[in-house]
Amino acid sequence: MFTAKIASVQDLGFALQQSRMATGMTQRDLAQAVGTTQRYIWELESGKPAPALVRLLDALRETGAEITVSIPEGPATDG
Repeated sequence: MFTAKIASVQDLGFALQQSRMATGMTQRDLAQAVGTTQRYIWELESGKPAPALVRLLDALRETGAEITVSIPEGPATDG
């Protein structure tokens, strides 16, 4: 597992993408699992600014708080 500091919507999208890929899920798999569309997952992963996320990150930054996510490593492979 590795950690990533989240300072922007783009950081959050990249962390989501890395976590999804580490678990072997496709965007479609993740979308179905959380009840949304593949396009929405793509938008999140691409770092498309979402007003609520931008405001949340701004508010956290203003208060001195930080978000750090733990991203799983990919499945172990014999090789």
